[in-house]
Amino acid sequence: MPSDTTIATQAAPPGPLRAFWRAFRENRGAVVGLAVVVLIVLIAIFASVLAPHDPIEQYRGFTKLPPFWMEGSDLRFILGTDAVGRDMLSRLMYGARVSLFIGIAVMAVSMVMGIALGLTAAFFGGMVDVVIIRVMDLVMAIPSLVLAILIIAIIGPNLTNTIIAVTIVGLPRYVRLVRASALTELTKDYVIAAKVSGVRKWRLMTVTVLPNCLAPLIVQAALGLSDAILEAAGLGFLGLGAQPPTPEWGAMLADTRDLMSSHPWVMAFPGIAILITVLAINLMGDGLRDALDPRLRRS
Repeated sequence: MPSDTTIATQAAPPGPLRAFWRAFRENRGAVVGLAVVVLIVLIAIFASVLAPHDPIEQYRGFTKLPPFWMEGSDLRFILGTDAVGRDMLSRLMYGARVSLFIGIAVMAVSMVMGIALGLTAAFFGGMVDVVIIRVMDLVMAIPSLVLAILIIAIIGPNLTNTIIAVTIVGLPRYVRLVRASALTELTKDYVIAAKVSGVRKWRLMTVTVLPNCLAPLIVQAALGLSDAILEAAGLGFLGLGAQPPTPEWGAMLADTRDLMSSHPWVMAFPGIAILITVLAINLMGDGLRDALDPRLRRS
């Protein structure tokens, strides 16, 4: 006969992390997306070790080489070279570092600013709430790429300004999400009890309410990461993002668009890299949404 301790241990519910992972792994697409994202992150981190060549070095005698499976290739350049003889594989690896850096920087800044503005709007209300939300509505009323182009045209094209422009474009989603979540939490009994007990507003905002707003915010951050990468690639394609010779995927597309008909693989590889990365992040984001929202869990 099993002891009471054994029975209690077996009946004990799993910890929050184990319960989250159990719910997350039920979505096989999310697990595949997570694996791909981890692989891309590792490639970006160790690009200087994995890349066979310097991403900006030009091999003048080896321009427009095809990938290894095509006739006329050179095994020293597995995925071929671009129009000026730069190794495509090395540029893709370093491009992952640049694109992920932009996406993560935009996501981090947007989350911090979104939390600050969203909580401020929800807790102070009145004219403060109206001003913040109307500014966010104004930003959302302009198509995101058009607004990003306008901002870049004003402050100038470079990597830092790309992050600023994409952050401004994506900020309203975080602000509105935090504000809506906070307003919902403010009507609940535990918040009312905290107010009655004399908890200060700053502590009420950051310690009592904010942790209960994090689940949808984490999902938005994951999906916002892919949006930021796409926006940055769009600006890079237009020549308004990272400037040459920086190996950024959008800029690589722009550099090779004249070769679309004669050497299509040169343009295909950066496009495929963007596609795989964005798709993997979106799949992972869907899994996070299902795992963090108990109403969407299958078990």
